Amino acid sequence: MSDAASDPSAPEPAPPGIGDLTAAALVFGSSAAVLVVEIVALRLLAPYLGLTLETSTTVIGLALAAIAAGSWAGGRAADRIDPRRAVAPLLAVSGVVVALTPFAVRAAAEPESSALLFLVAAATIVVPGALLSAVTPMVTKLLLHDLDETGTVVGRLSGIGTVGAIVGTVLTGFVLISHVRVSAILVGLGVLLGVAAAAFELRRRGPAVGLLAVGGALLAGGTAGLVPSGCEVETTYHCATVEAAGSSTGGRLLVLDGLRHSFVDLDDPTYLEFSYTRAYASAIDAMFPGDGALRAHHLGAGGVTMPRWLAATRPGSTSVVSEIDGGVVQLDRDDLGLRTGPALQVRVEDGRLGMRDVDAGSLDLVVGDAFGGVSVPWHLTTLEMLDEVHRALDGDGVYVLNLIDHGRLRLARAEARTLQERWPHVAVLGAPAPTSTSSPTSANEVEGGNLVMVASERPLDVDALRAQLDRHQVGWTVLSGSTLDRWAGEAPVLTDDYAPVDQLLTTRAGA
Repeated sequence: MSDAASDPSAPEPAPPGIGDLTAAALVFGSSAAVLVVEIVALRLLAPYLGLTLETSTTVIGLALAAIAAGSWAGGRAADRIDPRRAVAPLLAVSGVVVALTPFAVRAAAEPESSALLFLVAAATIVVPGALLSAVTPMVTKLLLHDLDETGTVVGRLSGIGTVGAIVGTVLTGFVLISHVRVSAILVGLGVLLGVAAAAFELRRRGPAVGLLAVGGALLAGGTAGLVPSGCEVETTYHCATVEAAGSSTGGRLLVLDGLRHSFVDLDDPTYLEFSYTRAYASAIDAMFPGDGALRAHHLGAGGVTMPRWLAATRPGSTSVVSEIDGGVVQLDRDDLGLRTGPALQVRVEDGRLGMRDVDAGSLDLVVGDAFGGVSVPWHLTTLEMLDEVHRALDGDGVYVLNLIDHGRLRLARAEARTLQERWPHVAVLGAPAPTSTSSPTSANEVEGGNLVMVASERPLDVDALRAQLDRHQVGWTVLSGSTLDRWAGEAPVLTDDYAPVDQLLTTRAGA
């Protein structure tokens, strides 16, 4: 009998582990998958919850909670069971849940219950995130044969997991979302996880568990594929559709993430359906009487409604459009009859970066109509952004900006104050607030919804603004001068250092 066998204090021989390459692949792949799920979840939820800072924070927080819980529970479980028996089920169950995610989220969104949608979304992030995060401590246990190498093994696997997370993030953000539908990404990932489970089990007890997972993922994916996504096109930033609308046969409505963004009449580019576009037209006609050509730059494309209107009503006008989402531009070309040329250029670029390339004093007009969900992207609201707009306009130039706010209109007031920091003459156009006997100044205020702001170095003709609003049948009021000063009050000036746009914004009427 050997000395080890006769010594009761000697440790039992460690069970056979797994190869270094297999371990690295499992840790790398599971870590990458967690980040793919996290990023795609943001896209999947945007049509229902909006692409806001709060949505992003919630998804990131849930993913981190899942990683923490999975790592802790996986480590404890690895000390109590044979990790080789757990790895494949962790991958298999994760695969089925990931493949079911598009179906589950879209089904939960149908009743328009925010609570149900949140619970389902949380489950589809937390469950696979926790299960996949448990893979790393399981694999670590399988590789630990010598306590003298504990630090090396743990550090190496931690590094491999981090690299996997980076690759998953970059691959999803720069490649997958640009070329593959969200539902296809999740179903494909689910199938890959099932295949990984099958491959791991092949050497241990046959591929039964893994093949079952592959079948479940394919079934779940097929079911999800039958559920309407509500998207004609899944672009880099939006779930987009074009619908026939209005009384005209040429009426088309562009819907982004469930929100009505633009209306275009393919037969009559002078027709403006939405009140805010008619308010744009009112401000432009009041500030530039007649039909003279204008040099314009537009932040945000939507359906390219205002550039078409300018070209039709002011022959010879030139418009450059900065639109960050190339998918929206392609949809404009395919379904909304967009034709570009010397008089109308559309550039796929961030609006702020696009303004930096504009020559100083080269524009008569800048139109701000860029949105992420219901909010103007924060970096387009700040004083530093307004510096770029101010630089690009000539001495008589005009900046018109559309934004949406409700409730106390804290974002709208802050943006008005910020405009006042850069231009001496500012006006706010909006639907008049109902007159209230308890608030004698309410007749001089505006209520929530779309508001259009006008800023210029030259004085604003308020009477002309009101006349044009009447002519374009908008029915809005105008705040300017001391009335605007009182309305804006002590609202903060937005800067690159301080622009809490998502916190100031109230997204629903009555909130």
